[in-house]
Amino acid sequence: MIQSLYRSRTGAIQTDLKTESIPTALEDAEGLLWVDLSEEPGASCEPMLRDVFKFHPLAIDDALEEKHVPRVDDWGDYLYLVLHAISFDSGADEPLTTPELDVFLGRNYLVTHHTQPISSLDKLWSASHRDERHLKRGAAYLLYKLTDELVSDYMPVVEEMDETIDRIEDEVFGDPTTRTLQKIFTMKRTLLRLRRIIGPQREVLNKLARGDFAVVPPDRQVFFRDVYDHLVRLHELSESLRDLVGSALDTYLSVVNNRMNEVMKVLTVITTLFMPLSFVAGFFGMNFFQPVGPLEGWTGQTAFALMLTAMILCPLAMATWMRRRRWL
Repeated sequence: MIQSLYRSRTGAIQTDLKTESIPTALEDAEGLLWVDLSEEPGASCEPMLRDVFKFHPLAIDDALEEKHVPRVDDWGDYLYLVLHAISFDSGADEPLTTPELDVFLGRNYLVTHHTQPISSLDKLWSASHRDERHLKRGAAYLLYKLTDELVSDYMPVVEEMDETIDRIEDEVFGDPTTRTLQKIFTMKRTLLRLRRIIGPQREVLNKLARGDFAVVPPDRQVFFRDVYDHLVRLHELSESLRDLVGSALDTYLSVVNNRMNEVMKVLTVITTLFMPLSFVAGFFGMNFFQPVGPLEGWTGQTAFALMLTAMILCPLAMATWMRRRRWL
């Protein structure tokens, strides 16, 4: 879906401009145009990016490829940025998803492209319809609001990860299983992926806050510095969560080793108790002595069936008991 939002120099707001009207809006140096290419195939986006906005083919290819880490490229009259939103689902095989958001920032326009829904962008889009102040301050300020919304959505995700780690720790101390170990490694992989997003995105905001870009006025850089500070804090939190996951893994291994020691202790006691019985049974079972009493019943079919049944049931009963104690 291609949607647009245009505020003219007179303050009038128009939505869903036709493609042929976009060049006229771009000529309005005091206006602001925001075009959002949402879940639109590349074949539909490329002509507009190439013919209407005159972006470089390499920048267009990067925007349509959707396989980049956060970064910023300066093309003189405009900036090309790669940003990432994040969402977390603790019950999924891959809990962390990082939809890519490609942004073109010009002096009086903002072009966004994404193939997945991004809630923070949708919130800003709705807010811009209700409050023209988001559009009144220029394209750089609108980009600041967009990055601020993206980073604001990071904090609930990090808090949810923290709660997930707390549940894993409770499970480790309670009744750890191999499923617990899988959860630990999943969280470890998730936090590593989060670090690979937050780190580069922090550098993008650092460049916007301190770089010398023609399309970012000096009085707007301070806003990006605020978002940069939030990302620094988030990076520190992600590192502390990685430490917690590492501690949970060490604790899991320690608990499993302690359980194994308890199992070995019980099995050693059982073996020790049965050693004298095994010696007696082995000694008197060597047929060196002739029975002197009437023991014909012990050599009949009934005694044989009973002993055979006992020999089969005894290991099965012990295996069931060990399984209930989660030794097997």
